[in-house]
Amino acid sequence: MKKIIIITIIGLFLSCNSSAQDKEKFTVTKTKTEWKAQLTDLQYYVLRESGTERAFTSPLNDNKQAGVYACAACETPLFKSEYKYDSKSGWPSFDREIEGSVIYSVDYNIGYARNEERCATCGSHLGHVFDDGPRETTGQRHCINGAALTFIPKKND
Repeated sequence: MKKIIIITIIGLFLSCNSSAQDKEKFTVTKTKTEWKAQLTDLQYYVLRESGTERAFTSPLNDNKQAGVYACAACETPLFKSEYKYDSKSGWPSFDREIEGSVIYSVDYNIGYARNEERCATCGSHLGHVFDDGPRETTGQRHCINGAALTFIPKKND
């Protein structure tokens, strides 16, 4: 009986080992050096190290122009300006993403579970999604670091 328990524990340990798990495959992949050369220090911290910028520091938080918010690392369109709203949280907030542009996982970096958002194209950390958004639309608040975004204004025709 002891052998079975020990073998089971070893099996569980090995199955949780990151090298045993399938790694995400992203369309855009770069080395650490390539990302560091492309991104500012703040962008690298947020996008590649899953950091968080200070609240109320991003100029995109107050941006009200029509256009698209894209990943600052790979320029994948992530959020339309009409999805943006003022959550008063200090970070750009959206009630939904452009379908298929983000992937979700759970992080425990601050001691409890949060739904993390990453760019589906390059895997960069964007922010988190919470269920305290506008009830009249989706009820979601996609709380996104401004440093993770680049804004592409709508062209006036």
